[in-house]
Amino acid sequence: MPSKKDNVAMARLVIRADGFQDQVIELRLGVNRVGRSPENDFQIEHPTVSSLHCELMLSDGELHVRDCDSTNHTFVCGEPISHARLVAGQSFCIGDVEMFIENTDVKVAIPKFDVQRPAPPIVLTDGSLICPRHPEVQVTHQCLFCREVMCDACVHRLRRRGGTLLKLCCLCSHEVEQIGGSKKKKKSLLGFLQRTVKLPFLSKRVE
Repeated sequence: MPSKKDNVAMARLVIRADGFQDQVIELRLGVNRVGRSPENDFQIEHPTVSSLHCELMLSDGELHVRDCDSTNHTFVCGEPISHARLVAGQSFCIGDVEMFIENTDVKVAIPKFDVQRPAPPIVLTDGSLICPRHPEVQVTHQCLFCREVMCDACVHRLRRRGGTLLKLCCLCSHEVEQIGGSKKKKKSLLGFLQRTVKLPFLSKRVE
């Protein structure tokens, strides 16, 4: 399975300070804590950086920095700030460490997973089909969308509000229709009445 890192292009910062050799930081969505302590999301080991120096908040392609009452402050354009919005191409400093914002883009690529289709169904001499997933059971349904065939055990069932039962394909979740097996005969209204109601005109003798 592809990892999250393989499918998410995060905002990037470059540390431009002596001893860091243009180290790159890839921010994650949400709050990123930066400071000298290893308990932060990103540890910056420098004497002018506080244990928890600042928070970088990444959301909807925007980057905000909030100073966490650091000793040597957070600077944007040379001015100490408590909170500021940052853009790509801009720099800010935590203590004496300069951070260059390479980009603030967040691109999430949803990986495509190919659903492996089962082998074609076996056709018996009488024309009936054997379910591709249950070789001991005959096919009873076919999907109206992808045309996949399946037995009754393969059908997904979803009951809607009001009691309506939907029968859905096990591959694409579209509706299926019954193509095999015996279908229940519809009971006529007259037959229902004859079994449940004793009609006077049926029992009265003709004189």
